[in-house]
Amino acid sequence: MAEFTERKRWLFLGLPFTFTQYYVKENMITIDSGLLKKVENDCYMYKVQDVELVTSFAERLVGIGTVVCYTGDTTHPKLVLSHIRHAKEVKNFILEASEQARMKRRTLNTLNIGAEVDDMDDDE
Repeated sequence: MAEFTERKRWLFLGLPFTFTQYYVKENMITIDSGLLKKVENDCYMYKVQDVELVTSFAERLVGIGTVVCYTGDTTHPKLVLSHIRHAKEVKNFILEASEQARMKRRTLNTLNIGAEVDDMDDDE
């Protein structure tokens, strides 16, 4: 069972002087942020629909990246893990774990492609 704990880093030299920490576990992603006002946000792994890795030139220089998770979660449809080390490994882990979680729960992902029921009735 793999698990990642990463801290959001400054783009300047990749230093971890922020108050945001990411926990990526087999069944859940948790973002814990804030110093005076703490906010903890969770997303179940089976709700992750797609994962994207974004690395700017400055991020590549200091060895960090940003992982963007597109989810079916109502509070965070776009979950961003900003400026983390081992970004490619985290992205691959999330992809595999989300697929396994969907298989365990027998969950089907569907996308709204813009087809409206009323449009079909107009043809009659």
